[in-house]
Amino acid sequence: MEKRRLGQSSLEVPPITLGCNVFGWTADEKTSFALLDAWLAAGFNFLDTADVYARWVKGSTGGDSETIIGKWLKARGNRDKIVLATKLVIEMAPGKKGLSRAYMQTAVEDSLRRLQTDYIDLYQSHRDDPDTPIEETLSAYSDLIKAGKVREIGASNFSADRLAESLKISTDKGLPRYQSLQPQYSLVERAGFEGPLEDLCLKEKLGVIGYYSLASGFLTGKYKSRADAEGRARGKGVETYLNDYGFGVIKALEEVAARYEAKPGQVAMAWLIARPSVTAPIASVTTLEQVAELAEAAEIELDADSIAKIDAASKPR
Repeated sequence: MEKRRLGQSSLEVPPITLGCNVFGWTADEKTSFALLDAWLAAGFNFLDTADVYARWVKGSTGGDSETIIGKWLKARGNRDKIVLATKLVIEMAPGKKGLSRAYMQTAVEDSLRRLQTDYIDLYQSHRDDPDTPIEETLSAYSDLIKAGKVREIGASNFSADRLAESLKISTDKGLPRYQSLQPQYSLVERAGFEGPLEDLCLKEKLGVIGYYSLASGFLTGKYKSRADAEGRARGKGVETYLNDYGFGVIKALEEVAARYEAKPGQVAMAWLIARPSVTAPIASVTTLEQVAELAEAAEIELDADSIAKIDAASKPR
């Protein structure tokens, strides 16, 4: 399995990250354990979660995904084989949110307890917190790193300006540096990342682990109409792509997929993996069949003509 260095950090990861947001939502504990076992058996070991997953489920207070992963790590005794990423910031309860030093000290302990581990490989700011000085946040991260509770730090959903400001403060003040960015990025969501944000990541050598890589499943080609989306857990997430543009992207993916005896979703992942700025795009799965398909996507090496065809169809409009 090819390993890629995440930014300039000490972490080396495979070319695809398993998104664990479905654990405790569309995948129960037993299913989640099976998915994790299969992912590791396929040669992958990078997991991404967050404290807030899956607080949107009725009756949940958050922490479901971390709790399931923690139980799995304990049951398998394989913590040293896993690169574990989680996030904080989004409100877990009244007053429990943000990137202040005080809240970060509480949030990390909560995540460590749920994950049943004494360290987090990549601890990420889930989104920017304009109410807390950047220096305070980075200084708090420094304390967590010195305490051995965190190895590396990353950002998610930051603007180019705020990420650049954070990197400058890290350099000027000798504080830990964000080594990765987690933006929304897929073939049908290119405009938000490509441009100033992608340019900054390339210039500053940040790793990129974009989320919604398959656009909530749309890029697998299974949604041909609004009727296909009705009643599905992620159905609302694909409605915006059910138009001429979205179907044009699917058509290009299907044509390229035929050349490689692959599936459209696998080609969509292969396109991301081939981007010079991208380290390990994130995708989630709910079945063992999807695990196998996702793993196979890492083996597809698209030629220049295929990339150009997909580029043309997915060019932001």
